[in-house]
Amino acid sequence: MLARAREVFDIEIEGLRRTRDALGESFTKAVELMLGCIRSEGIIVVTGVGKNLAVAEKMSAIFASTGTRSIVLNPVQAMHGDLGMVAPRDVLIALSFSGESEEILRLIPAIRRHGLKVIGVTGRPASSLAAMSDIHLEIPCGKEACPFGMAPTNSTTATMAMGDALAMVMLDAIKFDVSQYAMNHPAGAIGRALVLKATDIMRTGERLATISPQTPVMDALLTMTKAKAGSAVVVDADGRLLGIFTDGDFRRMMTAGDASALLASPVGGHMTKSPLFVRDTVFAAEMLKVFEKRRIDDLPVCDAAGRVVGLVDINDLPKMKVL
Repeated sequence: MLARAREVFDIEIEGLRRTRDALGESFTKAVELMLGCIRSEGIIVVTGVGKNLAVAEKMSAIFASTGTRSIVLNPVQAMHGDLGMVAPRDVLIALSFSGESEEILRLIPAIRRHGLKVIGVTGRPASSLAAMSDIHLEIPCGKEACPFGMAPTNSTTATMAMGDALAMVMLDAIKFDVSQYAMNHPAGAIGRALVLKATDIMRTGERLATISPQTPVMDALLTMTKAKAGSAVVVDADGRLLGIFTDGDFRRMMTAGDASALLASPVGGHMTKSPLFVRDTVFAAEMLKVFEKRRIDDLPVCDAAGRVVGLVDINDLPKMKVL
């Protein structure tokens, strides 16, 4: 069973490689056509039949969430009134691996009467859909993973990847940024991570352990305990960040010499100097990247002058439902 599963992965990985390597001028022209559509306040209309209708829904959803306005058009429903949803400034992306799907071929002439340009996505450059399209994007992924060569597997994976590539290139071209992304994702963990900022999550007041570099280690531990924190930020007289003293720093310190002397020594000699910090204007999504990349548990938050205004503990993120 595992051998067969790995074979399926291998087939689809190879299909993705082949499709990637075939990218060329037609892809660039497709993006340019889509850009012109969006700049004219048009919509990218995506259609397919059978499994490709599900792929069309996924592709359209990625477009819409990343700044490229898009809808899905069911080719059957389109012929019974849904063509009223499209306009001449729109662009149709038609998905059919064979390029011979009857429902799609019937739809194209009707779409052209409405004035739309067509981007055909198929696995056969000599197909009817390719010939009827203004731009043809080939999916040369090879055989399906299905032993009968029937169930769409490799072809749908490669088609979805083509949609992702179009969406991400469009995202770059229209300069779609994280604040716009947040506007499209107001709910769920993604939405919270993109809307909440450091000031919404950070610990302040009694929950923020703040000490000076002259503070004895024992007093630093008591301050951390009172704040129920695993670290204390070390600041100068003006509140600017100098370092951070963590539980890990304490454990490492205690292996280095006489415990009584170390507990009485200034924390400045044991702290992590010039630690990573974030500005108070940073979104939670950016903080998540720092936590994941640097594998730290505590992140001081500073204002524009470098003064500490709070601290984000990674354990607080699940409580805020952003992790």
